[in-house]
Amino acid sequence: MVLLDSASEQSNSPIVPVRDGIVFPNTENVLVFGRQKSISAIDEGMKRGKKIVLVMQKNSSIDDPKVEDLYSIGVLATIEKTVVGEKGEPYLEAKIEKIQDMVIDDEEIHAMTKHISSQIKKTINLGKTIDFVYLMNILNISNPQDFSYQIAAVLDLKTYDRQKLLEEANLKERLKKEVEFINKELKILEIEKNISSKTSQKFEQGMRETFLREKMKTIEEELGGKGEDKDIQEYRMKIKNAKMPKEVEEKAFKELKRLSQMSQFNPESSYIRTYLDWLVDLPWSVSSSNDIDIKNAEDTLNKDHYGLKKIKERILEYLAVMELRKLKHDEKTKKEFQPTILCFVGPPGVGKTSLGKSIAKALGRKFVKISLGGIRDEAEIRGHRRTYVGALPGRIIQGVKQAKTKNPVFMMDEIDKVGRDYRGDPSAALLEALDPEQNHSFSDHYLEVDFDLSDVFFITTANILDTIPDALLDRLEVIHFAGYTEDEKFHIAKEHLIGKQLDAHSLTSNEVMIVESGLRTMIRRYTREAGVRELERQIATVFRKVAREIIEKKVAKKSVGISDLSKYLGPYKYSSQIIEERDTIGITTGLAWTAAGGDILFIEVAIMPGKGNLTLTGHLGEVMKESCHAALSYIRSRWSLFGLNKNFFNSIDIHVHVPEGAVPKDGPSAGLAITTAMVSALTKIRVKREVGMTGEITLRGRALEIGGVKEKVVAAHRANIKTVVLPRDNKKDLEDIPQNILKDLNFVFVEHLDEVLEAALAFPKEKLYFPPVTKPFAVIPRIHNQENHSKKMN
Repeated sequence: MVLLDSASEQSNSPIVPVRDGIVFPNTENVLVFGRQKSISAIDEGMKRGKKIVLVMQKNSSIDDPKVEDLYSIGVLATIEKTVVGEKGEPYLEAKIEKIQDMVIDDEEIHAMTKHISSQIKKTINLGKTIDFVYLMNILNISNPQDFSYQIAAVLDLKTYDRQKLLEEANLKERLKKEVEFINKELKILEIEKNISSKTSQKFEQGMRETFLREKMKTIEEELGGKGEDKDIQEYRMKIKNAKMPKEVEEKAFKELKRLSQMSQFNPESSYIRTYLDWLVDLPWSVSSSNDIDIKNAEDTLNKDHYGLKKIKERILEYLAVMELRKLKHDEKTKKEFQPTILCFVGPPGVGKTSLGKSIAKALGRKFVKISLGGIRDEAEIRGHRRTYVGALPGRIIQGVKQAKTKNPVFMMDEIDKVGRDYRGDPSAALLEALDPEQNHSFSDHYLEVDFDLSDVFFITTANILDTIPDALLDRLEVIHFAGYTEDEKFHIAKEHLIGKQLDAHSLTSNEVMIVESGLRTMIRRYTREAGVRELERQIATVFRKVAREIIEKKVAKKSVGISDLSKYLGPYKYSSQIIEERDTIGITTGLAWTAAGGDILFIEVAIMPGKGNLTLTGHLGEVMKESCHAALSYIRSRWSLFGLNKNFFNSIDIHVHVPEGAVPKDGPSAGLAITTAMVSALTKIRVKREVGMTGEITLRGRALEIGGVKEKVVAAHRANIKTVVLPRDNKKDLEDIPQNILKDLNFVFVEHLDEVLEAALAFPKEKLYFPPVTKPFAVIPRIHNQENHSKKMN
């Protein structure tokens, strides 16, 4: 080896750059050079005692390397023979310095050379190619230094690693690196041989099976059989046993015939097998027992769910009609009667999904549930066509296969959250499945045959109806789930949730008990929801902490009361909304509906000197803002009746605020409460604190019907309100309210705002005169004088 050094005093030698290969000392190589500079350097080397310096390039892609593009260590080579080519160009030249190897002849060096010799033989046995004569020469070398260089020349190395071996002047270190390289190469060859062996075995096994299969087929044909493969015969038997409709069976046998004519190595054969597996696994003729016992069904529903009286009645009516049809065996009625698709609508956690399970339990049918939330691809419903790789049927067919019967209770959850994009509209695909007129021949793209869904008991669930397309909604019978009242939550927790969580935490009722007052406080102050999921989580939290106390403190029994809740659950999460402490001017109590149930809200009105501005705050929505403007317009149009100046609004500003400004509020049902608060603030008459109200108002003062009556009345009862003012058209909604709440409340049904003011304002006992207006103040058109009014109030 030589070190290139421009400051060296040694003789100069021409440099021949080498792109990729490394030439090691004491080895013979045949090299071909084509670059003009390399040819010129070789010609000059022939003139200087046939000596040249071979140096590897750092980057093999450079055609005209400079000094900085070459490594500093190379090999001084002697030219034995050349074949003259074209005349070259000017070449590189360098002064060289010979590098002496550090050679220590000890036992470790001899051990390494022996190990390398053994390993090189193993690599040859595994397929490494080395010239036999060259190999014999290597193995017969006794000088470890020469042996190292010869081995370096035959190792399968990257160019960079070869250069590092060349630069290593310490013989022992170079041999250590060569041992590492030969071991690595041997390992790779062993892995390659193992892979090749396995592949060969698989191929040979496949060829052997094909040969034997063909031989068996020939033997069977000679014996008078059909000569079919065993798996083809199995498919044929499965198709016959599936009792498919005639057209489906014909399709299955057609595909089976195609499969029998294919080689097992044909990629399409696996697709056909998957298709046939789907066809034979579907329950074409398998049904659950359909014996309906109405009394048993009622007991099951009552046992699994507290309350929900109307919903249970509707379900039992549906089951009764089904049983009647079955008993009469009326084919005409059977054809004309189309089963109703139920849609359970309500806030989360009110028992929609669990009620579906109870229906399946009551009917003795299998229960299947799929979630439609976030689905945007129509193929999720109808399936993918078989031309696509990895195609499968849609979720409906998958659910029926999972149920293993053709008449399961099939729940489609979150139907209101189905999306749509460029891949299609899933809700349009649901139209066929959920239409009793069409679903007897539901077409799935993957199956390519019709499947009868008419016996499936479909139930859909949703939180809201606004996002469900009208065409789909028209096919559904909507059953609304209202939020649970506090009393209903108490009974649900006591009868269902506590027992469920005791089992989940390996506790018994003898070890832990939540007292009634503690449970009611947990419902009021730690949860605010329409359902009971958060309540169940709070109960689980309490039981986890009690379980820890039992283990660590050896507590025998624990009764959880109000005082324990802060320790287990932390401070109260929600304030208890209750009425004002006294009758107040300009503040009314409105009743509101939320997704978590009913609530009360306070409407505050302040009057101040100004220029006729109306300020609205409290995160009000557009509809609620319009209610405020409508209330003000009504009051201004009846200024004389309220004892106000004609131009009273020109010199004042009115500010309407609804507390809890971070919570969005909207809807028209606060109209009566807003108007009453304005009248109170303008006339300085106090509002009765025990009166709560809800209802929309028109510019003529009419009280219009609103929704969410049950939730609002329950919220009023919870807040200790004694009198509830409702539009007269909402009187019919009281039948949904529990009797214990109806007994505690006084209901005032109104048609006009004047009746609201009579019920809500705390008029003073003395006669009312509002200067400068000389007319007595009358809030109801039917009362024409102060005497009658005073009598009315008294």
